[in-house]
Amino acid sequence: MKPVTFNCTVLRDGHQSLAATRMQTKDMLPIAPILDTMGFSALETWGGASIDAGLRFLKEWPFDRLDALKKAAPNTPHMMLLRGQNLVGYTNYADDVVEAFVKMSAKHGMNIFRIFDCVNDPRNMQTSIRAAKEAGAQAHGTICYTTSPVHTTEGFVKMGCELADMGVDAIVIKDMAGLIPPYVTYELVSALKKNLSIPVWIHTHDTAGLGAPTYLSAIDAGVDACDVSISPLANGTAQPDCLRMQALLNGSPRQPNYDQAKLAQISEMLMPIYEDMNKFTSHRNEVVDSDTLRYQVPGGMLSNFRTQLKEQKMEDKFEEVFAEIPVVREALGWIPLVTPTSQIVGVQAMMNVKFGRWKRITPQAADVALGYYGRTTAPVDPEVQKLCAEQMGKDPITCRPADLKKPDMENLRKQLADKGLPTDDEHCVIYAMFPQQVEEYYKKPEPKPEAPVEIKSAAPAAPAMTVIDNGISATVSGPSGNRDLTIVINGQAHSVKVERIG
Repeated sequence: MKPVTFNCTVLRDGHQSLAATRMQTKDMLPIAPILDTMGFSALETWGGASIDAGLRFLKEWPFDRLDALKKAAPNTPHMMLLRGQNLVGYTNYADDVVEAFVKMSAKHGMNIFRIFDCVNDPRNMQTSIRAAKEAGAQAHGTICYTTSPVHTTEGFVKMGCELADMGVDAIVIKDMAGLIPPYVTYELVSALKKNLSIPVWIHTHDTAGLGAPTYLSAIDAGVDACDVSISPLANGTAQPDCLRMQALLNGSPRQPNYDQAKLAQISEMLMPIYEDMNKFTSHRNEVVDSDTLRYQVPGGMLSNFRTQLKEQKMEDKFEEVFAEIPVVREALGWIPLVTPTSQIVGVQAMMNVKFGRWKRITPQAADVALGYYGRTTAPVDPEVQKLCAEQMGKDPITCRPADLKKPDMENLRKQLADKGLPTDDEHCVIYAMFPQQVEEYYKKPEPKPEAPVEIKSAAPAAPAMTVIDNGISATVSGPSGNRDLTIVINGQAHSVKVERIG
């Protein structure tokens, strides 16, 4: 049996998992040429949260990063994580936007599109798979691994076969929470290899300490490639370290041979960068987190929710909120917990605890229940679906959600032109997902106000759920006069106070 190959995630998932995706392109460029000489089967350099975070926090234009990294590392295939019809945003986009984004990404050097769907609905992956193939790139069909009473090895294999029929070049097991046990891994990889003629890859996190033994089982079962990172941006909530995995395979006929001196050099170069990102790192993300095993949720979701519960003054409700997560998951068809469904389920669990079960339903949770995110593995609770339909004023759907979307590229081009911004396809597709951030990117710096701006509202005092814009929702509570609001922005909850006047 030939040696297993490794994909290196240090330039994307490594720092996304351990440093809130805050690594800058300038810090990646000295490392990229060395990585390019290592013989990795792929370098993950883009996608996931890196486009959002780079634009929002680092003020970097996404395609500029891809261009720079491709120039610095031209010989190794570049890989990105793509959320199917969600692209790298948080909702479904029109087919022409998906096609244009994939085409532009391939034009700028992306070679492998690792495509998944947050509810494991292959229909939400078909447009991006087709677009990647048409652009001359590889499309890897990805199965989000999760545990529930309705998820089985047979079900995952069936999904793998469906993706293979769509023409994908490989199947990837995506274990976003680091929960797949070694023996289950062996069973799943063996079954996929038996039923498919295309390569099988695996991705996990070492959050719960299972990552390395899970990879060993996958390798024994014949997996073709594993995702690894490089310390200090490895282990914990990231992927197992490359040097560590290579050492664990000593004596195995499948042990790969990656240059240890170069791995040590890269690790030394990363150390000061990691230290510079200390505002975004946490010791808790670096160690085995048994809470992940207890609550069966991704480590990143755990750390984010500790912060959100603190902001909501609900620290004492931690156990109660996380006990509510499986209740919400079951009602919503046992959906996997991955972006954006992890945020949707988590916020709804918090709402259930804060206001009473299903008394306040976020628009995003309602859309999952009504089928606007896709077909769930198990049926949605009919009573919850009925509540969502009444609240949102729309009926459930069973079609592919994007079938309801009208072509949007020309509309996006017009919006950009009206604002005096570039109207090429690159700007259209980024603007589709992050309009405020694109406008902010091109905005000239304004002088800071001398005094804080006081925001007052003359809105009615009755409790209500409103959708403001761009995936932002607000739950209002309290009597007339000053009121507390819970604002949910892209799945993140924030507390604000609004003073009522008039």
